[in-house]
Amino acid sequence: MLDGIGGRLAGLKRPLCYVMGLLYVVAGVLHFVFPKVYARIVPPQFPRPVLLVYLSGLAEVVLGIGVVLRRTRRESAWGLIALLIAVFPANVYMATNDVIPETVPNWASGIARVAMWVRLPFQGVLILWAWWYTHLPETTERGSPD
Repeated sequence: MLDGIGGRLAGLKRPLCYVMGLLYVVAGVLHFVFPKVYARIVPPQFPRPVLLVYLSGLAEVVLGIGVVLRRTRRESAWGLIALLIAVFPANVYMATNDVIPETVPNWASGIARVAMWVRLPFQGVLILWAWWYTHLPETTERGSPD
């Protein structure tokens, strides 16, 4: 049974890599489109929040592209893991200080609060997803690396 699940997951590894890359590129671009929204969730003890937002956005774009490219996939996946760990304090700050984005309508504030708390353990899922791409590519049945 586990072999069947492992085989299905292995078959999804390449397409999910493109999904991951796209998600990070889009998220990174949004840092440049709405920097003040992201700056609000930077904990106050960190200096120059807008600069940090731009740097994390740039990192997301570069690493998102890098994880799609076979040549840089492993290093980019490690970079994404480091980035996810680095931004975790902002996620904790947002949840523990009830920092709801201004763009969230009043009727959805309860949903936003729940989402902020769900996001914390979801960060672990994102780290595991990136970690999947830190392994050296295995030879597939056709003999070409993943």
